[in-house]
Amino acid sequence: MSNLVFPALSLGGLGLVFGVLLGYASKKFEVEVDPQVPLIREALPGANCGGCGFAGCDAFAQAVVDGAAQPNACSVGGAAVAEKIGEILGVSVDTTEKNIAFVKCNGDCQSSKDKYHYSSSLSCLEASMLPGEGAKSCSYGCLGLGSCVKVCKFDALHIVNGIAKVDETKCTACGACVNICPKNLIELVPESKKVRVSCNSKDKGKDVRENCSAGCIGCRLCEKNCADNAVHITDNLAKIDYDKCTMCGNCVLKCPTKAIKSLLS
Repeated sequence: MSNLVFPALSLGGLGLVFGVLLGYASKKFEVEVDPQVPLIREALPGANCGGCGFAGCDAFAQAVVDGAAQPNACSVGGAAVAEKIGEILGVSVDTTEKNIAFVKCNGDCQSSKDKYHYSSSLSCLEASMLPGEGAKSCSYGCLGLGSCVKVCKFDALHIVNGIAKVDETKCTACGACVNICPKNLIELVPESKKVRVSCNSKDKGKDVRENCSAGCIGCRLCEKNCADNAVHITDNLAKIDYDKCTMCGNCVLKCPTKAIKSLLS
């Protein structure tokens, strides 16, 4: 019996000693956490998408408390989360309108032409490094290979008829698709601004028509017919100043190629 008692006591004693040491070490080297950090973390949606510019929600919460991030930088949470964070911090937070991802291309399978066909599966980046910057005749157009679809954690992007389309009911404006597109075709626009230019080509009119029947030809009819001075042609491409745009629809009606669209129901 004694052969069992002494080993048990020894192990118990060692366990007690190590427990005391670990307890002391945990107190001695404890890193104090600002109580606001877990509160902010709890208010966040938990997507860990990185759209705020930080590795995840934990890092963002800490950065907000440290003053390294703005309380309204969580694009997934939007205004509601920004307000909650403001309440936790006891500060006023700018809850400006939510942005949405938009693919600036109208060149679907019916409108655009292809120079060749791929014989293997490629990413958009790989295809963009091929001769002509991809198979599409328009070197500015969507390659339709779905790299943006793969990085979207919210199922907000799909390839429809050869080009990427955004489901605005699911988009959180995290920016993952914006960063992955090698053509810089995707941008974030104010959600309420439903008049948009669905083209990214900087070619001149004749060259645009040769490659895509739905591209902007820089004819300036939109510019001339905008009573609010909100549309201008820059580098042969129509650009809308959303600070001035009233969504009157004149540019949509006048565009001969329908490159300017209205998403208003």
